[in-house]
Amino acid sequence: MKAIDLFRVKPKLVLADTDAAAVPLCTGDAKQDKRHLKALHKEMAQLQERLYAERDRKVLLVLQGTDCSGKDGTVHRLFHKINPMGLRAVRFDVPTAADVARDFLWRVHVQVPRTGEIAVFNRSHYEDVLHPVVHDTLDKAGIRKRYQQIRDFERMLAESGTVILKVFLHISKDEQRRRLQDRIDDPDKHWKFDPADLAQREHWDAYQQAYDKAIAETDAPHAPWYIVPADSKPQRDIAVATLLVETLRTMQLEFPPGDPKLARLKVR
Repeated sequence: MKAIDLFRVKPKLVLADTDAAAVPLCTGDAKQDKRHLKALHKEMAQLQERLYAERDRKVLLVLQGTDCSGKDGTVHRLFHKINPMGLRAVRFDVPTAADVARDFLWRVHVQVPRTGEIAVFNRSHYEDVLHPVVHDTLDKAGIRKRYQQIRDFERMLAESGTVILKVFLHISKDEQRRRLQDRIDDPDKHWKFDPADLAQREHWDAYQQAYDKAIAETDAPHAPWYIVPADSKPQRDIAVATLLVETLRTMQLEFPPGDPKLARLKVR
């Protein structure tokens, strides 16, 4: 079964009932899994080169997940073989005063991929229908309006030649605890630790329910959601790499046709 079918979100998703520790793409042999990931990286680089040369379509990869789900690590491991000229990674932190003074999609729209480019959103516009729900800073009518605006926004991107894939990195509450404790216990990882993560952890169930709702409201054939079990980092890396490679394959990317005028050109 292809990853785009295996991890495609199912109707009536309930994250609490989804196994974050599943490893359907791992063999259990670490060396074999590394070789497989290396092959995926090689093919990804080849496909990305065609996308960049074609300069017609673009790809948007949205990475969402709770704190410590591995969004940064995924970006680091996924794209180290890719030509950086055709890649852009964007992290969306707390909105600035300039962001808040405009519509919530303003800061997102300016970062969408250009033709020939893969853009990766580390967090995204989905933060604007998660935090307000969990912390009750926007009424239900306002949230419904944002869902509709996100659907319209993503449809517009798709109709303009952007291939969208949205990935939720699903970790368990116990795995998040282990990763947070690891950051606390290791002085070399203190720079990764944010005390606010502990405060947000208190709202774990509310965030899971908010994700259930946001995913259900915005999943679409042109902007599909995929749920990747991410308690295992090797499983996470292979899964996201496979999803991206399979998506690029379906685009049937080709280098532009040669220029007949160059057939007899000789460099002297």
